[in-house]
Amino acid sequence: MTEFEETKDRARFMGEMKLTRRGVLSAGAAITVAAALSKPRLAGAEDLKFCASLGWTVWESGRHIVNGYKDAVAKLGGTLTIADANYDIKKQADQIAAFVASKPAAIFITPADAAAISPAVQAAVASGIPIFCGDSYVPNTTVTSTAMSNNFGLGAAGAEYIAKRLNGKGQVALVSLPSNESWDQRTLGAKSVFNRFPDIKIASEIAFALGGTTTPRQVVDNILTANPDLNAIWCAWDGAASEGTLAIRAAGKKVFITGIDGGRQSFEYIKAGSPFAMTMAQSFYEMAYMNAFYAHEVVAGRKAPRFVITPSYAVTQDSLKDLKDLPDNYDQPGEAIKLGWQRAL
Repeated sequence: MTEFEETKDRARFMGEMKLTRRGVLSAGAAITVAAALSKPRLAGAEDLKFCASLGWTVWESGRHIVNGYKDAVAKLGGTLTIADANYDIKKQADQIAAFVASKPAAIFITPADAAAISPAVQAAVASGIPIFCGDSYVPNTTVTSTAMSNNFGLGAAGAEYIAKRLNGKGQVALVSLPSNESWDQRTLGAKSVFNRFPDIKIASEIAFALGGTTTPRQVVDNILTANPDLNAIWCAWDGAASEGTLAIRAAGKKVFITGIDGGRQSFEYIKAGSPFAMTMAQSFYEMAYMNAFYAHEVVAGRKAPRFVITPSYAVTQDSLKDLKDLPDNYDQPGEAIKLGWQRAL
């Protein structure tokens, strides 16, 4: 794969992960998620009630998140109520307040907009109910535990791939996603890399608004029209990279594009040798599973890490060329190691 890959293999699911004094999960710890999967249920775990307020359930990322929460609760015990805010901040705030009033054992939250939802999460924390966040941290709050990707690193990794492929010289465009603070970190990561290459010019940067009237396909169409000498497009998420691939093909341009998220649709484009050349595949299932696992730990009187960085993988055509079936479960326990993939972040 690429230079972003770590030199150490993931031994099992999260590998050997160490719980540091600050509560961050890192390589070499005594407890592993694989061991957690075979851990017996707590006595009375079937009576535990959990609630999940999800900022979205669309896209492959949403499906993996939902499956992670459902599978974990089914395995470890309890019942789960899921509410989908569909990127509506007020709706998610109302969902969180309703869940607090129901007094569950824990509440899981994937923020539609981490900064905007902060007051609702603060109120939930103040209620004394353990709060677990997935995919994004929530500023100005001290939740029980957050499991998410290294978003700055995800953005930087895609930019490194582009810079290396262009031999440090060319014109690039950025399609950013600033509506969520964590997603915006990806753009900052990309710029931190491109700034180190004086012969790479950012010819265009478009801030995409989820829920707006313009589609990612239209954004990329406009970028290609306005920049005839463009070499590459960096996208903050795979939805833009997938639609951008269609725009590049229709325009007959020799432009390649990168994304962030991972999933079967993205892997199909990449394996086929389309302009979609690389994605940073996140472990959405693992984010959710870690939330639920540590909720059970806290209910049992044990500690949870304040922050967990879940694995991400740099996926290119080389990563997929020898696979008969494209992986839909790479972010589930032990599956990435079977594919021969190594953790990039």
